[in-house]
Amino acid sequence: MQLTPDARPERWLASLALIIISLISLGNVVTRYITGGSLAFTEEFSVFLLVVLTFAGASVALRRNGHIRVGLLERALPTAPRRVLILFQWGCGMAVLGLITWFGGKLAWQEYQWESLSPGLGLPQWWYIVWLPLLSAAMLIRQTQQTRDRLRGRLNDEP
Repeated sequence: MQLTPDARPERWLASLALIIISLISLGNVVTRYITGGSLAFTEEFSVFLLVVLTFAGASVALRRNGHIRVGLLERALPTAPRRVLILFQWGCGMAVLGLITWFGGKLAWQEYQWESLSPGLGLPQWWYIVWLPLLSAAMLIRQTQQTRDRLRGRLNDEP
């Protein structure tokens, strides 16, 4: 029996973000229908939560080997070159996610130092931005776990 790899914290975070987006959007629709006006915070929170949902979902997909990948070359290669290709894919993913983590963290720190406020609600901007480096760091971990499982033969691509 082969167990499906999981990313439980990211699943919970994505589920929570989706529930909150649904509730505040519903609240905004009801308010707009009844009063003709809308709630000011819904757009700002919805956009922020959509980014959280996207990164958390991408992390879950990484762990479950669910991202789109063209595996034709990989399946055609013998074992040793296939391992090299898998490690090359891991290195490319680590480079991209590492840059996102680094520059996202740098941006969050700058926003914290500058005490920037969000344009809609006047909340600290770093509250929104700090999720970018945190979730891209989670993706770094999930990328490494996925690569380890692929190298050990636990995750197979569909033929």
